[in-house]
Amino acid sequence: MDPFINEVLNLILRFFHVITGIAWIGASFYFIWLDNSLETPPKWKADKGIRGDLWAIHGGGFYEVAKYRLAPPEMPKHLHWFKWEAYTTWITGFFLLALMYYVGAEAYLIDKRVADLTQGQAIGIGLGVIAGGWFFYDLLCKSPLAKNGTLLGIVLFAGGTGLAYFLTQVFSARGAYIHMGAVIGTIMAGNVFRVIMPGQRALVDAVKAGGAPDPSWAEKAKLRSTHNTYTTLPLIFIMISNHYPITYNHAYNWAVLMVIVVITAAIRRYFVLRHTNSETPWLLAGAGVAALALIVMIAPKSLSSLSVPAQAEAADVVAEVNINRVEVVLQSRCATCHSSAPTDDMFGTAPGGVMLDDIAQMKQWAPRIQARAIDSTDMPFMNKTEMTDEERVLVGKWIAAGAPES
Repeated sequence: MDPFINEVLNLILRFFHVITGIAWIGASFYFIWLDNSLETPPKWKADKGIRGDLWAIHGGGFYEVAKYRLAPPEMPKHLHWFKWEAYTTWITGFFLLALMYYVGAEAYLIDKRVADLTQGQAIGIGLGVIAGGWFFYDLLCKSPLAKNGTLLGIVLFAGGTGLAYFLTQVFSARGAYIHMGAVIGTIMAGNVFRVIMPGQRALVDAVKAGGAPDPSWAEKAKLRSTHNTYTTLPLIFIMISNHYPITYNHAYNWAVLMVIVVITAAIRRYFVLRHTNSETPWLLAGAGVAALALIVMIAPKSLSSLSVPAQAEAADVVAEVNINRVEVVLQSRCATCHSSAPTDDMFGTAPGGVMLDDIAQMKQWAPRIQARAIDSTDMPFMNKTEMTDEERVLVGKWIAAGAPES
């Protein structure tokens, strides 16, 4: 695909994906807060079947919200549904996944250093994992395990850990993370489409028919909605993880991902409990301690941690910082993409606006070079231009010396 067309499609899909995602997540957060903030209604409201109500002020006006135990005696003329936010987020996300990781499989999804896959094999594995993830989750939620939330959570986490490990053994690290996110996103959208919406339709149909709604549908919908709220923050992290190679490029990237899932879910748990006036500062503190421990664990190794032969050879080649040599390395290894006129067949413009056409620009972007080419070795992308350890040492020494221009 033409790089410009690819970039335009990527922009459009990503924009709509983010907008609809904000709407979906915002509605989800709001209703979880609302449900946990309801107060016991006065008797005259309770006699009408109202389970809880809430008063709020926003935008210069007062709002009164009431929730029925199951349903009102008769259906209102206008009933607002919340479904298209979830559906549109999933649809735009899937098309974005297909554009970047399936159409561009050889660039973003397949890493020959991990597994020598064809484009068809990689796409097949990706789609199989996404569909299989939903069926695995759905079967567990329909099993007797669903009656024990703790045990169900342990089994789901174990399954997620196994999936994360598998993905990192077949895909590029970045592709593995994004597919883990695709599985979680599909589960969340599947919960809306297959359980929450059918349950709400059953409630509406029962009221219209003048019958008593089946409370089991409401219970199922509430369970899946609760699951969705705890996977929201992990999903948000995964969606932006491609900007942070310090996580997905770690040797134990699958474990790093699962630790982040636990940390972000715990943070969400803290705020959910806070809505019910259950202060659990230990939960937030524990998440903070775990995050700090993770940061220490994934901190980049120093240049001195490179193999001894590589250090010795680099010392022989670079007795002192050779600026001309640095410029040659960055132009040959990085400027094929990061240039005002990229020569790489994937990019029509410099990714991230980073241009390394001359030593002045290289100095300007030295911190980014340090983070992406020295600390995480994420760049060059998939090491397409075959940057060596010796060259990374050379560039690292130049940056450590203050990135001099002459």
